[in-house]
Amino acid sequence: MLDIAEVTVAADYFILCSGTSERQLDALQNNVREDVKKAGGGVPLHIEGTSSSGWILMDYNAVVVHLFAPELRAFYDLEDLWRAGRVVVRIQ
Repeated sequence: MLDIAEVTVAADYFILCSGTSERQLDALQNNVREDVKKAGGGVPLHIEGTSSSGWILMDYNAVVVHLFAPELRAFYDLEDLWRAGRVVVRIQ
């Protein structure tokens, strides 16, 4: 999770996650939706992409969730692109 609030007005946080298959990306997306809704965060303002494309973006306004296939995560390398942001948590 990157804190990008000091870098851009687009969002406060980016959450970057990898799924190793379409099925896993779908499961991640469903779990994010359910957990955010249970926590009172509502539904995403917008969802872009699909598990078959290898990149799903879930826009919760201040928090944007990026779910990637590993090869697309490496290709787009958002961690480096937004390196001015502060790493809040990293889970391997």
